[in-house]
Amino acid sequence: MTWLIDLVTSVSAAQSLLILSLVVALGVLAGSVRVFGVQLGVAGVLFSGILFSHFGFSIDPHVLEFAREFGLLIFVYTIGIQVGPGFVASLKRQGFALNLLAASIVAMNVALLVCVHKIGRVAMPDAIGILSGATTNTPSLAASQQMLKDFMGASGDLFLRPGLSYAMAYPFGILGTILSMLVLRALLRVDLKHEAETLAQSHKKSGIVTLNLEVTNPNLNGLALKDIPSLEEFKIVISRVFHDKIVQVAEPDTRLALGDVLLAVGLKVNLDKLRILVGPESKLDLQKIPSAITSRQIIVTRPIALGMVLDDLALLERFGVTVTRVIRAEIEWSPLSDFRLQFGDVLTVVGEEEDIKKVSHELGNSPKHLNHPHMLPVFLGIALGVMLGNLPIHVPGVPVPFKLGLAGGPLLVAIFLSRVGSFGPLSWYMPTAANFMLREVGISLFLACVGLKSGSGFAETLLHGDGLYWMGCGAVITLVPLLVAGLVARLSLKLNYMTLCGVLAGSMTSPSSLAFAGALTRSDQPSVSYATVYPLVMLLRVLSVQFLLLLFS
Repeated sequence: MTWLIDLVTSVSAAQSLLILSLVVALGVLAGSVRVFGVQLGVAGVLFSGILFSHFGFSIDPHVLEFAREFGLLIFVYTIGIQVGPGFVASLKRQGFALNLLAASIVAMNVALLVCVHKIGRVAMPDAIGILSGATTNTPSLAASQQMLKDFMGASGDLFLRPGLSYAMAYPFGILGTILSMLVLRALLRVDLKHEAETLAQSHKKSGIVTLNLEVTNPNLNGLALKDIPSLEEFKIVISRVFHDKIVQVAEPDTRLALGDVLLAVGLKVNLDKLRILVGPESKLDLQKIPSAITSRQIIVTRPIALGMVLDDLALLERFGVTVTRVIRAEIEWSPLSDFRLQFGDVLTVVGEEEDIKKVSHELGNSPKHLNHPHMLPVFLGIALGVMLGNLPIHVPGVPVPFKLGLAGGPLLVAIFLSRVGSFGPLSWYMPTAANFMLREVGISLFLACVGLKSGSGFAETLLHGDGLYWMGCGAVITLVPLLVAGLVARLSLKLNYMTLCGVLAGSMTSPSSLAFAGALTRSDQPSVSYATVYPLVMLLRVLSVQFLLLLFS
């Protein structure tokens, strides 16, 4: 057994790897335990590190520093890759109102933090940790510690304090979000069955649908499809035409005749406008009439197709195939002719089977490529993120240049690259499984190191220091904005309760709260609204703590 004692007590690479692995393993195990239906999740690793540190376990400071920085870097980079494709799309349509609501919660959190700092006389490093814990947002903790180190040269006790106050405020951050959902449901007397019915009706109005329209407007007789007014404006695609008792692929030069039936694809509200122009809904369903025309889904995986627009591909002219829908980052819409392809786009195409096979070969349609990570773009993106994070930014009135650091630089670069999608043969698409694995490894390493470094003072702070006071401040920061925003959203904006629960969980970037919302409502809608606000909230959380430290330093 002496070899094992030597391994644990002697400073070496093997000892560091062993301690880190045990901390993460115990933390993941503790985080998976449900208490009243709630899990700590990955935050259990932080408390595991605190426990190890409390009992005297430590690793080489240089290894600890590297592991913490490396974990932080890959965590924020993979978050940026994940949220980037849907970042701009999430700000459109109803997403704008939901993001505005979530941003108001972030603003109220920050305002209460300033009150805690000014009125409650809590030092800003402690207050920042309370904010990160109360909003269950680990990346903001990482960003604040990076800011303290790089911009303010903090070390020792000052550097450790955000991690301590974060650990104090975190548990109620989860419980408070769940409690706010229950309180709002009771106060507003929400009937979940009625909410589900209302939501189903709204989805019928806002989703992508198809409509068969009979041409009865004499002004369209003899007119080519490309000349129908407002098709581009309404973002509607005509995929099939029933003419002379034959179903054929709709082409721009196809000329209409009275009695023809058009199969249109788009938002229901826009299709209703087109119906006024073309004619009434037809009893014929062109998708059910036997013909050589069929529809298939094709995944864009071929490098040569990346970055090309539909006009350049000329699929209709070359193959007689029309693209009616596209799915990207779980968002579906009807593409226009200037739509630019990215790796992993899912296109719904309409045409004859043999022609669709040719288009499939043109675009790749290889699902196995989606599961194969592209390593060159990953490390190139990380390198660009590190360079941006260390770029000195001169702020007027501030004597020392400001840096985005390893929390901000890689995050912004990843969002930008994932929005670009590809550059020549390089694709910044990352398979979901690979992204999730890297993200979990990164955050686990970071939290383990934070716990090991700050754990020695945790018990003292909780029992004899400001720990309980910090918990109370965190509870206020958690609950008040959620309840205020929830009441306004429900009473003024008439927001569906299921959507509201997703926004509340998303504004706290809390997967545990999202899981509770899904179980409470028995609906996928909380996940949809959570994903809608998550990208903007994550960015605001990370940047706001850096701004606060800069402002009050």
